[in-house]
Amino acid sequence: VQLVESGGGLVQPGGSLRLSCAASGFTFSSYTMSWHRQAPGKERELVAVITSDGGSTNYADSVKGRFTISRDNAKNTVYLQMNSLKREDTAVYRCNGRGYYSLWGQGTQVTVSS
Repeated sequence: VQLVESGGGLVQPGGSLRLSCAASGFTFSSYTMSWHRQAPGKERELVAVITSDGGSTNYADSVKGRFTISRDNAKNTVYLQMNSLKREDTAVYRCNGRGYYSLWGQGTQVTVSS
């Protein structure tokens, strides 16, 4: 049972990244999935949530209009498309699966800097 994030890295302000979170060992299509982030010295923040069937999403005000969460249940993967990145988006991003279990990935670093 695990979640593995990928796709983080260094990007300039205004740039884009797409994060992926690959799931294994559980019934992915039954889980609500979300992305969270935590910057140094700050509390963890819920960034985006998507329901198990992908029919509903919700976003933090700080990322609305810039980030898009999606999922492919056939590939057991949830994505976070991040556009118009700002320096304040710099953080470790982790995915979470909530269902019978609450599962966390190890995180991927996103750094927005010129």
